[in-house]
Amino acid sequence: MKNKIRILVMAVVLMLLIPSKATSQGMPTYDNTNFISLVKQLVESGKQTAQMIKSVKFLKDAKEAIEKVSSVVQQLRAVEEIAQNNQRLINVMQNDLQDILNSPYIKPDEVTKVVESFDIIVQNSLDTVEFMSEILSSDNLKMSDAERAEILKEKELESKEMVSNIKTKTKRYKDIISFRKMQDKVNNRETNY
Repeated sequence: MKNKIRILVMAVVLMLLIPSKATSQGMPTYDNTNFISLVKQLVESGKQTAQMIKSVKFLKDAKEAIEKVSSVVQQLRAVEEIAQNNQRLINVMQNDLQDILNSPYIKPDEVTKVVESFDIIVQNSLDTVEFMSEILSSDNLKMSDAERAEILKEKELESKEMVSNIKTKTKRYKDIISFRKMQDKVNNRETNY
């Protein structure tokens, strides 16, 4: 911007130095008053441009601050959702899994398989919590808030998948118990022939 102003001022000065008789047809002639007015307009335009640049910088800083706050809010929501999903997992483990394992229709050799299948999901849940803690508390990873929010969003989706898997497994084992219970009633019914 300063270079443009210098070039314009130099052009004005050169025009003043050229004698007025050197003008040709079609070339406008200016008096000193018009040149002074032009220079004043250029200076004013430069001030306005500088003010606009300051405004743009202020708006850019405000946008970055809003994005940072938005990113933190996204992180909090993801952490909250993961915590809720882990609570659902704990509830299933305390209630439904205990019912499945205590059922007389689950064979002793199946108990190990049931426990192992649920144990994998629980281990993934614990790994997710540990990973979240590391991401949120460590600056060693040199991540931006947006990158951190993206990773937490992925972990939130994995957590939802985990809840879905545990519900599916629970339903499947309950269906097996229900089927075996019905089969037992059919096989052990009294016949009145």
